[in-house]
Amino acid sequence: MTHIPFDDAIASMRAFNRMYTNHLGVLSDRLHGSAYSLTEVRVLFELAHRDDLAAIHLAGLLNLDSAYVSRILSRFKQEGLIERKPSDQDRRKRVIRLTDRGREVFADLDERSNEQVRELLQVLSHPERDDVVNSMDRIRKRFGREPMSPRIRPLRPGDLGWVVYSQGKGYWEQLGWNGEYEALVARIVADFAADHDPEREAGWIAEIEGEPIGSIFCVKADKTTAKLRLLWVEPSARGLRIGRSLVYQCLRFAREAGYDRMTLWTTSILGPARRLYRDAGFTLASEEPARLFGHDLIGEVWNLDLREGAPRS
Repeated sequence: MTHIPFDDAIASMRAFNRMYTNHLGVLSDRLHGSAYSLTEVRVLFELAHRDDLAAIHLAGLLNLDSAYVSRILSRFKQEGLIERKPSDQDRRKRVIRLTDRGREVFADLDERSNEQVRELLQVLSHPERDDVVNSMDRIRKRFGREPMSPRIRPLRPGDLGWVVYSQGKGYWEQLGWNGEYEALVARIVADFAADHDPEREAGWIAEIEGEPIGSIFCVKADKTTAKLRLLWVEPSARGLRIGRSLVYQCLRFAREAGYDRMTLWTTSILGPARRLYRDAGFTLASEEPARLFGHDLIGEVWNLDLREGAPRS
């Protein structure tokens, strides 16, 4: 096997960097014609995708000077993009979180970035696109100093079995729910597999480095109402806002599919999921005690009017 000379490898990598940065326009003082630099947008990205992040951790995460990060955060504070609050895990620690305004600004920048990359990828065939993405994933594995970011993709063969297994096992281990719940998940998945309208019903898997770590489904309740089902995030992947990303993916699809409303069923003991739903705009419509999955639970129905504006992501 002939190896590439080391100097040639260096030149090739630098040529790639020049090409890619030129394509993305990151050499400009402001990204995507916005008021923010690439570094500032990266700070917003980390704040949008991580919980309980302190300023010192943010600087270390991005390998930036603490004083420089402090200046960026001061500007964000003045513009109403961030707020400092006690950590949910340790009330003595102050953490930084995006405000509603901050999430709106990030969502706009994130969509501009997505559109830019979409234009690059859409000229490729499916095999070419897969080859490019897999090659980039390999590069990140070789040089990355942190776990890869989660990504959300449509369902593919094998996923439905994982959904049943992961949720049946997960709810048994965490809450002691018996086989009734696993059977319910199996019926929901079987019904979806046997008969669903791909234009108005879909499911997604969240994954990290090719390993599934979450799922969600959007199914038809009636002509104008969608139903959110089977939201799940593996315990090992919680805290990365994966559940939030899955919920907003589901909402975007439901709006694009033409639904007016979305409904879901959950239980009162699933606190983190309930907070996700409330943050996304859902309101509690009804609740009823029931004996389910071997436990006395309070079932809840939550509803959302999809016509009241796009979700923040």
